[in-house]
Amino acid sequence: MNTNATLEQLKQLRLGGMVQSYQQQLELPLHQQLYAHELVAQLVQSEQLNRQQEKTTYYLKLAKLRINAIPEQINCSVARNFTKQQLAILLEGQYMEQGENILVTGATGCGKSYLACALGYQACLLGRKTTYLSMNRFIERITISKIDGTYIKLLNHLERQSLIILDDFGLQPMQQDVKLALLQILEERNGKRSTLVTSQLPVSAWHEYINEPTVADAIMDRLTANAHRIELKGESMRRKS
Repeated sequence: MNTNATLEQLKQLRLGGMVQSYQQQLELPLHQQLYAHELVAQLVQSEQLNRQQEKTTYYLKLAKLRINAIPEQINCSVARNFTKQQLAILLEGQYMEQGENILVTGATGCGKSYLACALGYQACLLGRKTTYLSMNRFIERITISKIDGTYIKLLNHLERQSLIILDDFGLQPMQQDVKLALLQILEERNGKRSTLVTSQLPVSAWHEYINEPTVADAIMDRLTANAHRIELKGESMRRKS
C-alpha cells in the first residue's frame, strides 16, 4: 500500500491529527523520518492533541462567551484585590470537581465579566461544558421557555453544564417565576456543579435584591455556602483602555 492510499484511509477514518502528522513525516528526508514504533507513537499523540483541540473549539462555540478573554491577560495585583495565586488556584479547575461556586463583585468596568469569561475559557480548555448567560438573557430564556414548553429541556441542559456563568446579577428585577427557576437550577447543581456569578452589588445586598425572604434565603444558601468570593477593586479598566 502506498502512502497516498494510507493518507486517504486516515482521512476516511476522520483521523485528522494523524493525517497532518504523517504528511509532515513524509516531507522529511528519509534519514530524518521516524522509525516505525516512534512514528506510531507520534501519530497517536498528534491525533489525541487534535481531538482535544476540536473538543475545546466545540465547547467554546457552545459556551457563547461574551468576551474573548484569556487568563494570561488578567491583571492581578494587590490594588485590584486579586492575586496571581488566587487566579492560579481557579485555573486548576478543582472548584468544578468539588462543585464550588465563584462570586465576583465590583464596580462597573473593573473587569468582572472579563475574569468570568477567562475562567469560562479555561473551563473549556479543561474539557468542561460551560454556558455563559447575562442575567438579562437568563431571564429572557426562562420566560420564553415557560411559554413555548421548553422549560424542562432548558433545565436539563443547564444541569449538565460543569460551569454556568451568570453575568451582571442584580441589574434587572426578577419576577417570581424567574426567582423560583434560579432556585431550582441552583438546587439541582448544589455540591455537584459550579456557578459563577458577577454583580455590581456586594453579596450582602443580594438578599434585598431578590426581595422574597424565603426564596432569597434558599438562593443565598446555595450560592454562598461553598463559594470563592472575589471583590475586585481599582479604577475602571474601560477608562484605562
